[in-house]
Amino acid sequence: MSALPVRFEGDPLTIDLHMHSTASDGALSPAGVVALCRERGVTHLALTDHDTMAGVEEARAAGETAGLRVVPGTELSTQWRGINIHVVGLLPEGAQGDLVAGLVAQAEARHRRALAIAERLEKAGLDHALDRAREQADADRPLGRPDFARALVAAGLVPDMGSAFAKYLGNGKPGDIKAHWPYLAEAVAWILDAGGVAVLAHPLCHGLTRRKRGLLLDDFAAAGGQAAELVSGFQNPDVTRDLSRQLQERGLYASVGSDFHFPGGHLAPGSMSRVPRTATPPVWTHPRLAALIGLSASAA
Repeated sequence: MSALPVRFEGDPLTIDLHMHSTASDGALSPAGVVALCRERGVTHLALTDHDTMAGVEEARAAGETAGLRVVPGTELSTQWRGINIHVVGLLPEGAQGDLVAGLVAQAEARHRRALAIAERLEKAGLDHALDRAREQADADRPLGRPDFARALVAAGLVPDMGSAFAKYLGNGKPGDIKAHWPYLAEAVAWILDAGGVAVLAHPLCHGLTRRKRGLLLDDFAAAGGQAAELVSGFQNPDVTRDLSRQLQERGLYASVGSDFHFPGGHLAPGSMSRVPRTATPPVWTHPRLAALIGLSASAA
């Protein structure tokens, strides 16, 4: 297994700390995600399914067999100033403390939200919306927006997933329900109580101005958040450098992740832009993660 760098030097990375499986809205089983990671040369990964850790044990067992390091994780849905913000929890000690009850609350919130989304989409023309989304999920788990998006595509109301979000499920659209999620600071507190590292997921994907993104990072850091995804998928290197400066100004670590959901899309495990040389420290050098990742205390 190749060693991870203790700083970003612009070299290719073999780590992916944001991926999904059938435990939430991904297409592959947790073991399938690990197998694909091995095929693609990823050596260190985190399974971060939405508001659950149900797939982590399967992924860790598969990782041991494949010789890959698997970091337990989850991606928590939160709300901040009327925006749906996701926070990845990297959890070397698993679910503990307040996070245990928090995950139960998130599952209940997902159920209530699914009912609300279904009601709104039925008014928008998708008959039997909840049943159609359940058919798309093909698993007994809380439903998410991608399940409803696939239902909209299957019903012929939109041509593809992107159109489903643009018209029905994205921010400010009929199926955009935020009220059931906890506030950002509460979710961060759950992760910290579990001995984990709270990572702001894909901060460049919310359409925020630089100033408003700075306010989000300010509030996240004030709540105890420790890192943000410096690279999530593919992005312009100049944008990455600018975000890196914003992280350094707030003393935040930098994470990387593909946000992988299904094969055949433009994102695959480990597929992301290179991180330019930067002084922002990698999240895997955080004291709470270094031992699990395989870095020595001196290297971290």
